[in-house]
Amino acid sequence: MKRRTFVTRGLAVLTAAALPGARLLAAGTAIDILGLDGRQLTLKPADLDDLRAGFKGELLTAGDGGYDGARRLWNAAFDRHPALIARCASAADVQHAVSFASAHALLTAVRGGGHSLSGQSGCDKGLVIDVSQMREVRIDKAARQAHVQAGSLLGAVDKAAQAAGMATVLGTVNDTGVAGLTLGGGQGRLSRKRGLTIDNLLALEVVTADGRALRASAADNPDLYWALRGGGGNFGVVTAFTYRLHPITPQLYGGTLTYAYQDAPTARGLLRGYAEIMGHAPDELGADVALAVDRETQQRIVEFDVCYCGPLADAERVVAPLRKLGKPLKDALGQAPYTKLQGSDDPPAPPGIAAYVKGGLVYGLTPALIDAAIDYIEAHPAHNFEIEFGANGGAVARVAPTATAYFGRGASHTMLAFAFWKVPGDGAEASTAWVRGAWKELEPHSRGNYVNLASADDRETRVHEAYGDNYARLASLKKRYDPANLFHLNANIKPA
Repeated sequence: MKRRTFVTRGLAVLTAAALPGARLLAAGTAIDILGLDGRQLTLKPADLDDLRAGFKGELLTAGDGGYDGARRLWNAAFDRHPALIARCASAADVQHAVSFASAHALLTAVRGGGHSLSGQSGCDKGLVIDVSQMREVRIDKAARQAHVQAGSLLGAVDKAAQAAGMATVLGTVNDTGVAGLTLGGGQGRLSRKRGLTIDNLLALEVVTADGRALRASAADNPDLYWALRGGGGNFGVVTAFTYRLHPITPQLYGGTLTYAYQDAPTARGLLRGYAEIMGHAPDELGADVALAVDRETQQRIVEFDVCYCGPLADAERVVAPLRKLGKPLKDALGQAPYTKLQGSDDPPAPPGIAAYVKGGLVYGLTPALIDAAIDYIEAHPAHNFEIEFGANGGAVARVAPTATAYFGRGASHTMLAFAFWKVPGDGAEASTAWVRGAWKELEPHSRGNYVNLASADDRETRVHEAYGDNYARLASLKKRYDPANLFHLNANIKPA
């Protein structure tokens, strides 16, 4: 796109209410910034005047007040220093920023909640288009819909929806951004009953690489709607989502059930028993399991995270098999509001916690897989590890793999290995090595990947596996909507 074209589009979105110059980016400033091809470019004052002219949010560079807070990501393993952060106040701001990035072929990252485990919601020396300030959540109780801006966190959506007696399927950590979670597919506590987040996604508002603002739904741009449901951030910057809501009772049943790793039965027995239980569980029962270390006692544990969304009168009977697996160290199961099970009343995670993650999908929690996990933990003891198996199945599996971009419908569990450490500190090398070693043993038991667990250092074949047989169609749509691959800091789909 020529600079003149960009200026014309910028004037089209300029309104009388626009601020006289965006805050913080001083007039007359030039900025060194990386291009899409990795070359260093210079944005001249006249270029930045074009961006400033139609932009109502904040434009931040190093040294500006608020820059350090805006550049930091949830995963402190990544210490990104972008050349320019465009903190958008509206969809028009997003259009303006995307058009600018495209016109100048800039290295571009997109930030919603900043929760990207792979650190790709930030970048060094490039442009970050930041929608984290766009957090309006509006509940339409009559239509059973939630209209959610892309910078919202799932805890806020959960609270607003439950206040209306409803819920939708979102993730399991309350300070997760809805945008990245949703675009990758979205797994949550209600998934076995209600499907993935994308199965409850009615419409999106998205800005594509050429600066167009489009609506994607079953009726509007259906190919784009298909691609955005599981295709990650490859196809544009989403500014708003419309989710289907479901009635939910004031009290569900759930919490955590914790066993000592070494108590009889052994961890192997606990996992084998869990696999048998979940193979026959009703859709209303969601139960994930983690091999972990208790952060207070430093004792190795096997912990079940349970959510039962069926009739309360049946809850004790349904979860009883999990209780019968052994004598728990701690039984915290009971009636609780959905927001409490989601942790929406909890404070945000403390700053400075870094993590390294590898993950994939498994089609059966087999004895061989269980042995691989336990054997690795036994041979490589550590205080900061976790291997998790998140239960899928139920409603998730009853959608065809080609119905949305999310391909791994038949997986029984989502598996991940991760380690965490405090920043500043010297735990990065050992933690990363532990996870890579674990994944070397676990990966042969996996098939395919979950986009939201993709790592920046994944092999190209791993990215293809995340999309499976849908990759060719996605690559064709990528060529249509983002031929220059402006949006490539993700589980990237190359334009066909």
